[in-house]
Amino acid sequence: MNNEIKVNSMKAWLLAARPKTLTGAMIPVMLAGAMAYRVGAFDETSFGTPGLHLFLWLCCALFACLMQVAANMINDLYDFRKGTDREDRLGPERACAQGWITPEAMRKGIVCVLVAACIVGLAAVYRSYEFLPWKGVEFVLLGLICVVFAFLYTTRLSYMGWGDLLVLIFFGFVPVCGTYYLQTLYIGTNAILLSLIAGIAIDAPLMINNYRDRDQDRISGKRTIVVRFGEKCGRYAYLLIGVIVMALVFWLCWRTIMFDGRPVRFVFLALQLIYPVMHFMTWRKMVKIFSGRALNGILGETSRNMFLMAAFLSLALMLG
Repeated sequence: MNNEIKVNSMKAWLLAARPKTLTGAMIPVMLAGAMAYRVGAFDETSFGTPGLHLFLWLCCALFACLMQVAANMINDLYDFRKGTDREDRLGPERACAQGWITPEAMRKGIVCVLVAACIVGLAAVYRSYEFLPWKGVEFVLLGLICVVFAFLYTTRLSYMGWGDLLVLIFFGFVPVCGTYYLQTLYIGTNAILLSLIAGIAIDAPLMINNYRDRDQDRISGKRTIVVRFGEKCGRYAYLLIGVIVMALVFWLCWRTIMFDGRPVRFVFLALQLIYPVMHFMTWRKMVKIFSGRALNGILGETSRNMFLMAAFLSLALMLG
């Protein structure tokens, strides 16, 4: 155990929360909010209550972040109990395995974070139930599904190789369509395209994790795509993610902002040029490194790349 970190201290909890992963939680909500802003959802006359849309958007963002933290803690605790956090682990150190947080304290922490997420979700439902077709029942059910799958993904489904599909669903369709619907009471083609962009882009860090841990996952019985189909598949799947994301971004922009004014075109051009180049350069580094802890640096670059893509796209949508 690292002697500089006291057991169950604030620093230990911060490390267990893994704040760097919150980028993936914020991107879908940010994109959905930008599209809702574009269609006038944040107009003060919309819903008849000034500031309500901003409050609902903040609730969605906070709920997404809390669910990400809960999933990180569940994964930390479950892998510790399962014994998969061995000495050969290549990823970031885990709190329970390092002795920074006791398993019992982690269990209580998970409950507290999930309760906080539920309170935030219910606050959004309470403020908007009179406008929702089913009086918020749909969002209560969606929130419960998120909680259930936070456990199922980290304890069962990720070991069965369902991780990439679940990322597409719970980092794409659920947060994007959920946030956009809460703002506009509507889900259309643009929201579906945004969901695909967010879900596929956020799958890139998972692909890096699976690529880095392919040998350890094989020993642990974790049947990821890289374990099933080999290193070469993981290598080119990562590259393909960037290609698909940019194709979808171009399609979305063609439908929405292509014929807007010059500032929007400038932002769109920057998006088209910067993200593909950065993604390709990161991929080249990944291939060169091939294996080992040095791939953790590629994980950081990947998060940076997808956040810049989302920021540029959000800006372009809002300028339009």
